[in-house]
Parts: sequence; structure tokens; C-alpha cells
Amino acid sequence: MTKTPLLEIEDLCARVCDKEIIKGFNLTINEGEVHALMGPNGAGKSTLSNILCGKSGYEVTSGSIRFKGQDLLAMSPEERAREGIFLCMQYPVEIPGVPVTTFLKHAVNAIRKHRGEPELDTMEFVKMVREEGKKLGLDADMIKRAVNVGFSGGEKKRLETLQMAVLKPDFAILDEADSGLDIDALKVVSEGVNALRNGKRAMLVITHYQRLLNYIIPDFVHVYADGRIVKSGDKNLALELEEKGYAGFVREK
Repeated sequence: MTKTPLLEIEDLCARVCDKEIIKGFNLTINEGEVHALMGPNGAGKSTLSNILCGKSGYEVTSGSIRFKGQDLLAMSPEERAREGIFLCMQYPVEIPGVPVTTFLKHAVNAIRKHRGEPELDTMEFVKMVREEGKKLGLDADMIKRAVNVGFSGGEKKRLETLQMAVLKPDFAILDEADSGLDIDALKVVSEGVNALRNGKRAMLVITHYQRLLNYIIPDFVHVYADGRIVKSGDKNLALELEEKGYAGFVREK
């Protein structure tokens, strides 16, 4: 069966503050696929996720990125989000004074409007958020609080997963979604992520460690070092990395 490419990255090179971080990166992710990107600290994994989402401060010097056949680099961050790109951040930011429900309602309706769908009224939205939040262990009082203010690390990651559940992106980037999670929170977040897997939605799971991939099992695993993918394989490659480490993939400076 022919697969439809969702994200196509070709010969991408990028730098930050005149330092080249990404050096000829190539990756194609088809609809419905889950790819894991693994690499040592400082390899530039988060740089890649920030470029995909359009964060300022990163200069793409060559190469191309296409999303659903469109030039992703020509889109603003807002356009990328409306088109279906979602980032589960490694360090979710706090937004004092903005309740979770208000934040999510505006985001959901902005995407629905972009898709030509009717906006949800308050009752419809609250019912949906409560149902999804219950699955992730977020009680009704928590989603009334300001976004991430006073949340524990596990609560922040649950909230990120809740955002993904209600926004229903076409492509989700999980940037070290296991960071700061104990084993119970990791299981809850992973179950929430797995519930969103389908034949269309694709995911890029960025992580240092194999443990996350015990719960979110990828279709493909890629080793990222020296600014590019140096080896690709199936889930067994993650087990190999856990056993041998990254030393064999990183060139001496």
C-alpha cells in the first residue's frame, strides 16, 4: 500500500548564533507513522523541533521542509499550528492569569475555524475537556487554574497531553515527553499519547532514553549525532543504544 508523506525534510542545515547545529538532515515521516529520534545531550534534537514549529532565533541556511506538500518554512508559527503541527514541550511555560480552559477553548476554536468547522460553544467545550482530562488524571479544579502555574512536572506533561487530545493535530512532536516524570506519570502520559495514534496522525518522539519507548512503541528509530541521522532501524535499535550508548555514533571533535 502506498504511503502518503506528511513531513519531508531534505538536506536541512541550520545554525544558532552562527554555530552550525543541523548539518544535512534528511527524514520523511508518512501518515500514521511514529518515529523516535534519539541522541546525546547537545546534539540538536530540540533545535530541530523548534525549527519545525517556527520558533525565532534559528536560521535555516539550506535545505527544505515540506508539510502536507506545502513549504513549511514559508509559514508562520501560527499557520503551522493551524495546519496541524503540535509541540509537546520539554519545559512547558507558565502563563499567569490565563485559565487552562480559556487557553484551550481559543486554541481549539481557532483550529476548527481554519478547518471550516463550527466553533464549540462553552458547554460543548467544557464537556470535552473534562472527559479528556479525566483520562489523564487532571481533575476539574486543575483545568480551571492558570496554565502550568504551580503545576508539578507530571501535571505539566499531563496538561500537554490534554492539549494534544483536544487539538487533535495531524503531526505531534514530543520533545522529551518523559522529562521529569515518575513511572506512574509516565504510564499515564504514554497511555494518553497511544490513544491518539491512528492511521493518519504521525508523531516524532524525541528522547535520550529507551524507557519511554517501552510505552510509546515507535515504527522507526533514528540515531541523531553530528547534526544528522547516522543510523535508522526499528524499535530494537533503541535497545541497542540502551546497552551500548551513543559513543559509537559520535565522532571525535
